[in-house]
Amino acid sequence: MKSFEKLHPLLKNFVEKGPAGCACFVTHQGKTVFEDYIGYADIETETPILPDTIYRIYSNTKVVTCVAALILYERGLFLLNDPLEDYLPEFKELKVYHRNKNGDLSILPATESIKIKDLFMMTSGLTYGGDGNETERQVKLALTNFNNDNGAENLDVRTLSKILSKIPLAFEPGTQWQYGYSHDVLGTLIEVVSGKSFGQFLKDEIFDPLEMKDTFFKIPEEKKDRLCTLYNRSENGELSKNSLMDGYYQPESKFESGGGGLLSTLGDYSRFAHMLANGGELNGVKILGRKTIELMATNHLQPDVAQHYNWDFLKGYGYGLGVRVMIDPLLAGSNSSIGEFGWCGLAGTWVLIDPKEKVSAVYMQQMLPNFEAYHHPRLRSVIYSSL
Repeated sequence: MKSFEKLHPLLKNFVEKGPAGCACFVTHQGKTVFEDYIGYADIETETPILPDTIYRIYSNTKVVTCVAALILYERGLFLLNDPLEDYLPEFKELKVYHRNKNGDLSILPATESIKIKDLFMMTSGLTYGGDGNETERQVKLALTNFNNDNGAENLDVRTLSKILSKIPLAFEPGTQWQYGYSHDVLGTLIEVVSGKSFGQFLKDEIFDPLEMKDTFFKIPEEKKDRLCTLYNRSENGELSKNSLMDGYYQPESKFESGGGGLLSTLGDYSRFAHMLANGGELNGVKILGRKTIELMATNHLQPDVAQHYNWDFLKGYGYGLGVRVMIDPLLAGSNSSIGEFGWCGLAGTWVLIDPKEKVSAVYMQQMLPNFEAYHHPRLRSVIYSSL
């Protein structure tokens, strides 16, 4: 479609000022309306970005994980309001960090269980490792100690779940929103409920049915040359290679991260995205029910919780079952539909899904910092202007 050609100069502009290369795919009502590949997958070897280029999709994995869990929800194998401890007993007798008015820290028993919906919604009290609060510090310490004692390649999702369950939560479940390991624990839940490894469940229920042949946690030897180089960008625009986190993609690693571990191609992830835009079905293959997708793409955050979901470039969005959800186009300054949803990844990957218009868009790049606050809203504006 000619109207979508406005995306081409935008992508060229991105590459001139940011990543070594990028790619974008837009599908509308089952038809490919835009597909473009610009720049390099590797500057040194002058390898161009191609349709079969493989990317680290980092947190775009989260949407796949939540869809996988909802497949089990649709089979009646758990309810969203079920306590997590009914399935993962390590989460019984949780503790929570509390600060009093003087700023003194204490550890108290949790008054609520983590509900399964808290994992989807990032309201569990589980965090990533970091320095923002005491839970983050303890998570960082516990994982560093595990890796030093056992080797990072021996961490698996069940072990991670058990490590996290011993650390006091950052807040009472359901009372705040904080980005963290919730979707990794959702991967553990999928293993326990399905009786399969997380990766095998994704392959059987999503990747094989949708013919996503290049989406996996571990990169096969014969496909390694197709992996896009990840670059760090300095303030003056220089790009340098970053392979610090690539250990998790090697065959010896056991960790299948539901929060950020998948590799994929533009075409593979676009098929997944358009399945969701198309009401859970693609080319006669049904993955998820239309009403379940509606539930996923509804804002689940109450106002007192939503105040903690305050990333500036997500103004106008609420948060559903693992996805941003457009609830206020005026606040966002957006020409997109109410109910448009998706997520993004650490290296700048991004997905937009709109069941109302039956449009989906996937953007891929590999750069840190990722410029998401600049790139993603502009992509959205141009895509919706082209419908």
